[in-house]
Order: sequence, then structure tokens, then C-alpha cells
Amino acid sequence: MLTYTFRRLAMSVPTLLFISLAIFLLLKLAPGDPVANQPLTIPPEVRQKMREALGYDQPLVVQYWKWLVQFFWVEPLVLTDHIFGTNFSDGKLRILSWQHRAPVMDIVVQRLPQTLWVVGTAYVVAILIALPIGIYSAYRQYSVFDNAGTFVSMVGFSMPPFFSGVLLIVIFSVNMPRDSFWWFPSIYDTTLRVTSWDTFQAQIRQMVLPVMVLALQITSQLSRFMRASMLDNLNQDYVRTARAKGLSEWVVVMIHVLRNSMIPVVTVIALGIPTIFGGAIITERVFKVNGIGDQLIGALFASDIPTVMTLTFIFAILIVVFNLIADILYGILDPRIRYD
Repeated sequence: MLTYTFRRLAMSVPTLLFISLAIFLLLKLAPGDPVANQPLTIPPEVRQKMREALGYDQPLVVQYWKWLVQFFWVEPLVLTDHIFGTNFSDGKLRILSWQHRAPVMDIVVQRLPQTLWVVGTAYVVAILIALPIGIYSAYRQYSVFDNAGTFVSMVGFSMPPFFSGVLLIVIFSVNMPRDSFWWFPSIYDTTLRVTSWDTFQAQIRQMVLPVMVLALQITSQLSRFMRASMLDNLNQDYVRTARAKGLSEWVVVMIHVLRNSMIPVVTVIALGIPTIFGGAIITERVFKVNGIGDQLIGALFASDIPTVMTLTFIFAILIVVFNLIADILYGILDPRIRYD
């Protein structure tokens, strides 16, 4: 297992380099730059100097190399120009956001807690709800519970967040009396700090609507995967053998069947975890959550190429890492899988 892990880590390096090059070239070839967004009254020679200051006059190979170095290395470097970054008083070189005139990583660190609060909570809630629903739906196939779960899952998965989010806002925020227990704020207050029981309750209440929107979609997907995987294993020979030995139905379903059924579900869960850090772009926009997804969409509208490249590459790294974690969990869940 250890040898396999190191081999996969070594293979991840060229994979990430190729992804970083693809991200860089795609965004560099896209139309628009910060200079193009400046007022038309700026003289052409000033625009050219601005492009030179940002490093647009240098070859693409040089621009890519400097961006890659600044992404992974924040120690003092001999790079005096301002391409994708700037020198600060602490002697470190960081990728600079053109939109905010601040290091991209600093902005990510500031916004990440909001995303983890909302998207992370929704993912945990969805897993806790989806797995039991999928297990019981498969065990009671074609029952009233299974049919109702299938209907709700199809509806939840079909409704886009911009529709379900607005629908919940109309029901629980606009048409609900403000003094009612079922009233929830429609705008997420990112300045709220949890310092007492009252502020903790306020934080929970403002998270309810965005968490409901995200959890509905994630639950619909995971419950279907869990149900399908359980049905594939319930009719296997080892299940009949376990029942013939006199094992209780709880042990057969929850120990033997569930462990084998979790193998494909683990892939879905593990590959979905990077979306927690990536944020939910539409949901964060609907509920005004100042998270990573909102930062990404704002950077796209502002042609903030360094921010878009950095966030996209962070997502790619997370996907590669959690893909490796999923492969390792396969060997833990299924002893037949060996990485020799």
C-alpha cells in the first residue's frame, strides 16, 4: 500500500503540471485583460506600459514559469517585475489579484471559512441523510418508502440551485412572518462572528436556506448511488450464504452488504469533497455568501486572470489528492483489492 501511494504521488506531479499548463494557456488565450477593462480615455502608450508592468510583453513560457514558481514558492526570490505577483515588505512573492490588489491566497484564506461553514455543513448533512435512505430503499425495494424516495430524489436532482434557492427565499423569508420560528434570513451576513449563544443561533439560522439548497441536490445524488450499489450486492451468493449460516438480518445487511456497497459510493463522496473547498457558485450568489465560489465568479467578470488560474489549479490539486484517497480507501473496504 505504501509503495502504491508513493507511486501515485509521483504520477500526480506530471499530471498536475499538464493541468496547470492547460489552465494557463486556456485563460491566456481567452479574450480580455485588466488593461482592456480600463476607461477608454487612457492613452494607448499608457496602456502599453500597463501591459509591460503586468508582464504581458514577455513570452508565454516565461509567464507560465513565473506563475508556477509563485504558486508553489513564497520565499524571497529574485523576481523584480510584477507579473502575476508583487514583492511585499516581508520579502515574499505572492500571486496578486488584479481586482483586489491583494495576494490571492490571503483572499482565499479570508473567504474559505464561509464556504466551509455552508458547503461543508451541507455535504455532511447530505451524507448523513442520503446513506440511510439509500440503504433502506434498496432493502425495501419498490415499497412506498422507495417510491417516495425515488420521486423526491428525481425532483431534487432536477431542480437547479437558482430555482430552488429563490423558491425557498420566497417561502421562508418573503412570505413568512419575521417573528415566526420558520422565518430564515435570505442574505448571509459574512460579518457575523460567533461569540455567544445568540450569535451562534443567528449563524445557524442564516445557514439553513443555503444548506437546504445544497443538501437537497447532494442527497438526491448520493441516495441513488447508495441504492443502486446496495441492490447489486443484496442478490449476491455471499449474502445467501451468510443468511444460511443463521446470521441476523442486521449483520448481513449492515456488515456484509454495506461494506461492499460502499466501494463505488466512496468514489462519489471523495471526489465531491473538493467541491466543498471550491464553493457553490450559484448558491453563494443567490444567498450573498462571501465564499470561494463567489470569489471565482467575481474574478471571471473582472477578468482577474491570476485569481481564476490560482483557484482553478487549487481545485485540480484537491481532485487529484482526493482521488488518491478514494483509491486507498478501496483497499481498506475490500480486502480483495491489493496494491502490490
